[in-house]
Amino acid sequence: MLPKIFTSIKDWQAFLKKENLTHSLGFVPTMGNLHAGHQSLLERSVQENDHTLLSIFINPTQFDNHSDLENYPRTLEEDIDIARKTNVDFILIPTFSDLYPDNYTYKVQETHLSHIMEGKSRPNHFDGMLTIVLKLLLIAKPIRAYFGEKDFQQLQLVQGLAKAFFLDTEIIACPTIRDENGFALSSRNSRLSSEQYRQALLFPKLLSGQTQDSLKTIPEILSGCGFQIDYIEEHCGRRFGAVKLGNVRLIDNFCIQNSIQSSNSIPNPL
Repeated sequence: MLPKIFTSIKDWQAFLKKENLTHSLGFVPTMGNLHAGHQSLLERSVQENDHTLLSIFINPTQFDNHSDLENYPRTLEEDIDIARKTNVDFILIPTFSDLYPDNYTYKVQETHLSHIMEGKSRPNHFDGMLTIVLKLLLIAKPIRAYFGEKDFQQLQLVQGLAKAFFLDTEIIACPTIRDENGFALSSRNSRLSSEQYRQALLFPKLLSGQTQDSLKTIPEILSGCGFQIDYIEEHCGRRFGAVKLGNVRLIDNFCIQNSIQSSNSIPNPL
């Protein structure tokens, strides 16, 4: 059955109130271009809740690069088909003017964790991300919302956001989904050529500790193989990395072997 689609926030809110869905509504916020990673979040929500809401909105306030925003893949028909096959009940596809009636004059800022790694490399990115996530959680009013560990820093910030603002939503961390070669699935992957993809496989191999290379030598090896390094860092038993290959930016993270820290218990700050 085709999910019920809402393009108006007011229509969704009226429906939500009429049907009284908030007691068991799972929520997966996305920017579309769904892949198996997104599908795993949807499947878990469908399994754990009576109803599941998917949102699709390419949020311009979290892009620091205009060309990256323009080149972000838009695959709405395919996304709706994945939602249908996954038994998603509802899809919210809001407009910018509906979500930002203030034209982004009000925003959410975090003052510590958001200023390292991704926040340092992409100034203002987390302001836009936290602002849109808070808006969507208030609009959706889910009992649970699902986020992948691939964007681990984002996950930690969203969990902190929910706690700081006393939101009723439980933020559920879901494992990174990888392809048969161990490459983390991402909407950006479609922009890699076949040759670049084969080259990119070195990134998770080194970052995960499958080799004996140290934190110091990993950037040297990647740079020598044509990668541009944003950062390779370790925090509280987890190794994080962000690189560019051609014009495609890749991020990943791994729990380091023999660490005493749980993979989903990194304290704030990292």
